Amino acid sequence: MRPQSLDDYIGQEHILGEAKQLRAAIEQDRLHSMLFWGPPGTGKTTLARLIAQYSGAEFITLSAVLSGVKDIREAVKTAQGHAEMDGRRTVLFIDEIHRFNKSQQDAFLPHVENGTFTLIGATTENPSFELNNALLSRVRTYVLRALEPEHIKSVLMRALNDIEYGLGKQSLMIDEDALQFLAKAADGDARRGLNWLEIAADLAEKNTISLGTVEQIASEGTRRFDKGGDLFYEQISALHKSVRGSNPDAALYWFCRMLDGGCDPIYIARRVVRMASEDIGNADPRALSLCMDAWQTYERLGSPEGELAIAQAVVYLASAPKSNAVYIAYKQAMKTAKESGSLDVPMHLCNAPTRFMKELDYGKDYRYAHQEENAYAAGESYFPEALNEPIFYEPVSRGLELKIGEKLAYLREQDRMHRKK
Repeated sequence: MRPQSLDDYIGQEHILGEAKQLRAAIEQDRLHSMLFWGPPGTGKTTLARLIAQYSGAEFITLSAVLSGVKDIREAVKTAQGHAEMDGRRTVLFIDEIHRFNKSQQDAFLPHVENGTFTLIGATTENPSFELNNALLSRVRTYVLRALEPEHIKSVLMRALNDIEYGLGKQSLMIDEDALQFLAKAADGDARRGLNWLEIAADLAEKNTISLGTVEQIASEGTRRFDKGGDLFYEQISALHKSVRGSNPDAALYWFCRMLDGGCDPIYIARRVVRMASEDIGNADPRALSLCMDAWQTYERLGSPEGELAIAQAVVYLASAPKSNAVYIAYKQAMKTAKESGSLDVPMHLCNAPTRFMKELDYGKDYRYAHQEENAYAAGESYFPEALNEPIFYEPVSRGLELKIGEKLAYLREQDRMHRKK
């Protein structure tokens, strides 16, 4: 059921629509090395085949999962043979190209440079992280998007009606609600939708595919969620940003999307604890305790009961006042500590547990705060003299930090007045 022309190709209108860059390059036979980045079942391999077909080039395909440097050399030799024999160009298609290591990726470079073949790679992972910069600079990257349900419906109906390659000879009918269900359950993956349709055709009663049949087939399907890949980090990023943006509904949605995709709730619980410190901070110190309690609750109850506790924490964080003041202060303090070197602890702050140390003025002139007015030693310095009293922590005017800010402002004024005297 692979499309035989660009007009039959469904989806990716943003790069293959009329007058779009890639479509124009294909139709004008301006062949160039490229990389297709997108989720499974979006037509990466099919598009590569079409490009080779339109340009009249020989098509060689390798899978990075199964191939090595030896296979690359053989492909190079084949491409050189076509060029010498009849002047034909070669398109070398590498599926899952991100699985090749650095040396394997480097093996392509001279042959891409001298035109031995046109390289087309396909990957489901972010090429910025998975491909060498040298290789990335020699290819043009096109992003393929997950297919919409309407796209999947078109693919399924074509398969049902195609007599030569599809299911047309069986004269099958499909209930509209079953078709809609399949199109949505395929989750943007045309290959998955076609596989399910083929199974449903075998199970159809009275030549009709019913909703009950496709529900049974698709019940074991999982959403697109690569636990070690790009989509994983995109979704946890969306959850974190929804919490930071004070949108509990969106935060809950992304939390449930990750659970639905098979993410370990413990991972989310850990990240939620991080959010409590990074984005809520002292604006509501209760947030950190609540998140730790949610994590512990999940460990005691397990799934699915324990997931509700994490959901409660997510909603609380999204609804709480926000402050990243501690997060910023921590980074600034760490930067100062690294840049200022090993400054000595001021003598008045050093302990003097022995007589000898006292004779060396350890702890001399230290002012014990509890013996001062309001338990505060106004004007006292707790930094090395070279640092000149930097201020890292600037509380925001929200939540509890509003009060903290007022308290620190009062104490700093006391310091100023004392030093002035």
